[in-house]
Amino acid sequence: MNSIMEYFSQHHDQLLYAIAAISLLLELGVLGMSGPLLFFAFSCLITGLLVSAGLISGWETELLLVGVLSFASAVLLWKPFKNYQNAKEAPNTSSDMIGRQLLVSTAISQDAGSVAYSGIEWQARLAAGETGNIAAGTRAEVVAVDGSLLLVKAV
Repeated sequence: MNSIMEYFSQHHDQLLYAIAAISLLLELGVLGMSGPLLFFAFSCLITGLLVSAGLISGWETELLLVGVLSFASAVLLWKPFKNYQNAKEAPNTSSDMIGRQLLVSTAISQDAGSVAYSGIEWQARLAAGETGNIAAGTRAEVVAVDGSLLLVKAV
């Protein structure tokens, strides 16, 4: 144990790389990419690279730089990072009916209509944002399910 401490006290850049790796693993494995340790890992990596290049030296400077880079990266990257995380809309998997194309039994409008599936007549209405009607005998795609009511769009 003493030799590890001695090694890291002489090789600050290696210690910073190790801290960056541990922080990144904790961020990915435990926190699920919520952000804080990602910025800390990034700053430890940059500081380690600067120490390896010989541009900075001394614990005080290294710790100060890790803190400043952590703060700066959090301020600059927090909003874009959150926008990236929230950009992907998860597919609706609340029902296995979603995505099915069904035969329209009775013309479908905003107020009435039905589709046939598995020998059963299901009540159907146009999904929000859909206009017009879907004629009987054509196909409609289920986009949402509200209880036993299917919300559909024209195919």
